[in-house]
Amino acid sequence: MTKPLEGIRVLELANFIAGPFAGTLLADMGADVIKVEPPKGDMARATPPIRNGESVSFMSLNRNKRSIVLDLKQPEARDALLKLAATSDAVIEAYRPGALEKMGLGADAMKKVNPKIVYAAVSGFGQTGPYRRRAGVNLIAEAFSGALSVNGYPGQMPLRPGVQTADVFGALFTTYSVLCGLLGAARLKEGRVADISLVEASIAAAAWEAAEYLETSKVPQPLGDKHRLNAPYQLFETKDKRYVAIGAPNDDLFKKFMATLGLERHLADPRFNTYSGRKINEDALIEECAPILKSMTCAEIEAKLMEAGVPCARANTFEEVFNDPHMVERKMVAEVDHPKLGRIRVARNPVLMDHDGPGLPKPAPVLGQHSAEILSAVGYSESAIAAMIKSGATKIGT
Repeated sequence: MTKPLEGIRVLELANFIAGPFAGTLLADMGADVIKVEPPKGDMARATPPIRNGESVSFMSLNRNKRSIVLDLKQPEARDALLKLAATSDAVIEAYRPGALEKMGLGADAMKKVNPKIVYAAVSGFGQTGPYRRRAGVNLIAEAFSGALSVNGYPGQMPLRPGVQTADVFGALFTTYSVLCGLLGAARLKEGRVADISLVEASIAAAAWEAAEYLETSKVPQPLGDKHRLNAPYQLFETKDKRYVAIGAPNDDLFKKFMATLGLERHLADPRFNTYSGRKINEDALIEECAPILKSMTCAEIEAKLMEAGVPCARANTFEEVFNDPHMVERKMVAEVDHPKLGRIRVARNPVLMDHDGPGLPKPAPVLGQHSAEILSAVGYSESAIAAMIKSGATKIGT
């Protein structure tokens, strides 16, 4: 039995989230992901919380990989990277567009040494166009893409999401492009070059908003916690000052929701008896529902709506979700032994398979932990590795 991607080698040249998270998703499924880092390492190694000189955030995001240090400003390090590319199946890179090309390490150079290689470049604005060199980290991509314009409440400053949406969307599309490229390489014996933009990944994820504008030319506006198309589908305040999310996205669920609140008399109201009507008359509908929900505790509401089969959930803190009995039973928190941090807890990959699925066979590497073994595997002798260490072209982690 082997994991789905065992035997696949991926080079990762990326910082922070988008590229590294894509690499982690592939590594979780068995790919040998070699994280190519500059002498100071991935910049995420400096992100808190820090323990024993290591970033726990970095460790959570870079599990199951090997780390090699290559100072790509030096010719011997560039030669080493091309040797690695010759024996690899894919490359994920998140450099500023054009930067690797200037060093002779872009897609064309790597395809020369390996015509079947899959090359995925993830950047803020993409590899072409007038903004190709523009800096584009997560928040900037969220702002430029329009995603922030619909986040928050009408008439107020847009709110940024509490999680890194553009980076995560970019990582998912990067993973998708690598997997598609690998299938193409296996079937057609040729590689692919993929260009993934964080801005465009965010636009692609804005399905409802993009469709509304492109069809009607009306500019979508922020709606607070409400849904763009459906009602009721939002957060409600409860008696105990908590917030509960409730969604009733079809007629059957709406009937169950109203019956649970004792509001059956409104089911025949022409304002509320169709999907579109409920959205048009949302304010009037919420005026009927909100006071009843506010007279009940969050636990009471959840219990009643769950019994009726109406989608609902308390707005959990991370403490609550990680300690919830459902998540405990499904083992969402995994543990792994790290050479410097000892045993650490991390959120597992969210995919479960019947066998040989994603796991945590090894923790994230310390900087340069595998430099010597990786270089040795592509033909470097001990003396050649020692010379590279002395010149600063590589370094060995401890």
